[in-house]
Amino acid sequence: MEKSNMSGIFANAVASIKMGIEDYASDTPARALSAVRNFYAGVLLLGKEVLIRAAPNADPDEVIGAKYVPVPDGEGGVVHRTEGPQTVDFNTLGKRFKSFRISLDTKELQELNSLRNNVEHRFTDRPAQAVREAIARAFPITVAMFQKIGEHPADMLGESWTTMLNVRALYEVELKRCRATLAEVRWISATVAENHLTCRECHSELIEQRNIANTEQEMLELVCRNCGAQPCWDDAIVDAVDRALFGEAYVNATETGEPGPVYDCPACERHAHIDFEGACAACGEKLEYETECVRCGNYISVEDALDGLDEGLCSYCSHVTSKAD
Repeated sequence: MEKSNMSGIFANAVASIKMGIEDYASDTPARALSAVRNFYAGVLLLGKEVLIRAAPNADPDEVIGAKYVPVPDGEGGVVHRTEGPQTVDFNTLGKRFKSFRISLDTKELQELNSLRNNVEHRFTDRPAQAVREAIARAFPITVAMFQKIGEHPADMLGESWTTMLNVRALYEVELKRCRATLAEVRWISATVAENHLTCRECHSELIEQRNIANTEQEMLELVCRNCGAQPCWDDAIVDAVDRALFGEAYVNATETGEPGPVYDCPACERHAHIDFEGACAACGEKLEYETECVRCGNYISVEDALDGLDEGLCSYCSHVTSKAD
């Protein structure tokens, strides 16, 4: 697409991303925060362009509007009109993608928003490093959005694209170095082993352990190379479990009303007992109990077992027998 044929939103998206990269390339603390704001504003606009092109015959304002109100259609029904100038933000963009059946990783959008907020509100004495990670971690979703609208980022971004490639490459080197320090750790949970630790302060993935010879989970001394925080190993484990299984927990809560797959551990009280692993990811305590009710034969859930119903009865039968007493 020639620049002269760009929509206003797409042109602004490209311009904002370029400005963000130029701010970053200046390598001055004063422009670091500007880099974050401009870059993420551009990514958000790019997401809106993806939505608009998915419905080319619709009014763009109706495609990206955040609020709608029902209005009588004059035939006994209603139509929904946009209310006010507010458009989708990072939190609602992912939901809108799902509604439009656009296959983009909405988890990356959530992480993008979280990272942006942390860089803005928890700015450190290492702004360039924080911005570099922000750009690097946004790289995949940015490329995916360009692909969704049939555009190549190199054509649109010019020299800024080359800078993004270099930033991504440098970040990958740093990330590989950090993860190498954790490669020999004997993790209690396979879920934690497969989902790398992040800093709870700045959400950076650049977490390393001081003693690279250590292999024991409970002996980890962690440090964030991005903000300098020193997270406790158990807090980092709980956070890793939450991030890894958040989606499944959300589906359980909203679609079935059931808890899980993560529970409070009865031994260490950390929110890290994973039901399908049968143990706590932090302390390793296993939960052993009768899984079949001796009275009715129904399955005894992990929740029932953790609630202390460990005498071979499901919650219903336990309630019935207690009333009989």
